[in-house]
Amino acid sequence: MYKNKKVVVVLPAYNAAKTLKKTYDEIPFDLVDEVILCDDASKDNTAELAHHIGIQHVIVHEKNKGYGGNQKSLYNKALELGGDIVIMLHPDYQYTPLLIPSMVNIIGEDLYPVVLGSRILGKGALKGGMPLYKYLANRFLTLTQNFLVGYKLSEYHTGYRAFSRDVLQNIKYNVNSDDFIFDNEMLSQIIYKGYDIAEVTCPTKYFEEASSINFTRSSKYGLGVLRVSIVHLLSKLGLVKSRLY
Repeated sequence: MYKNKKVVVVLPAYNAAKTLKKTYDEIPFDLVDEVILCDDASKDNTAELAHHIGIQHVIVHEKNKGYGGNQKSLYNKALELGGDIVIMLHPDYQYTPLLIPSMVNIIGEDLYPVVLGSRILGKGALKGGMPLYKYLANRFLTLTQNFLVGYKLSEYHTGYRAFSRDVLQNIKYNVNSDDFIFDNEMLSQIIYKGYDIAEVTCPTKYFEEASSINFTRSSKYGLGVLRVSIVHLLSKLGLVKSRLY
């Protein structure tokens, strides 16, 4: 608990058996009340291992629903359990759990309702092994998104995020895509609703076991990001009506 606010960590997992325990062991349980893992039809023993190491709530998708579908199950469960501060942490150990106290503090003190762990603030991205083409694409997309949605973030593409209960209850994340574009649709919804977003510098780790999407899927994702941002702008101008908002 943090000032009587329940803290829940959610882990969207797919073939995460090699890195799950290392991630779980660094979670600060003096602050975190509940951990929820959703296994999106992994081909390894992720769910079995999750039970073995003591994760309280394990959701198993019998069929793969995608990264967005995984998050929907996690946020719905976190709200059901009464989570007041919900942190989404990848169990592939690409993001360090040691930033959780900082993210909890920002939301728990009512400074900001959303916190992103940014790989771009500072020099962590390339130093941590982010491929150059991904770094350049990240910078181009972020610059374009900031212009289109009228906000200013160092990046929109981090998978390390924390939300207040109010945010999760007041955006329509369940209508979002089940694919990777879910993350950008969610940020678009948050900005559209007028919520403020904080960013904290996050060290980056790229290694063999860390999850990543290939060039083809990255290209598809990039086009999806541009579409979301254009729809955001047109919706703000009253020129289109989107299910997202």
